[in-house]
Amino acid sequence: MRVWLSLILLAATSVAAAQQTILNSSYDVARELFQTYNPKFQAYWKAQTGKDITIQQSHSGSSKQARAILQGLEADVVTFNQVTDVNVLHEKGNLIPEDWNQRLPNNASPYYSTTAFLVRKGNPKDIQGWGDL
Repeated sequence: MRVWLSLILLAATSVAAAQQTILNSSYDVARELFQTYNPKFQAYWKAQTGKDITIQQSHSGSSKQARAILQGLEADVVTFNQVTDVNVLHEKGNLIPEDWNQRLPNNASPYYSTTAFLVRKGNPKDIQGWGDL
């Protein structure tokens, strides 16, 4: 979570002077996470800067989001779950520096990610987590 906050702060700081709206391009599973987290970040931002900020979200698979950015989606923040999808932003679009991951702790990659389990209707095997698999 701290890495996401750092990425958001880094991006928001660079765009805050020009605009008060940022777009977070993120993978689908994180949709609910950011719906919960965004208001907390907005309150933090207001306390730090005295300014309101609007956070818009764009969600789909992270590879699809990376392609959309390469095709012109103007995302201010990316929160992908695949390092390769971040790397492509440099490799194919030169949109970020090659050493992007060295700018933040843990090479800017969280050591875990949001996980979703899809089960059959009614969850007949009562799968609740990894231990049930």
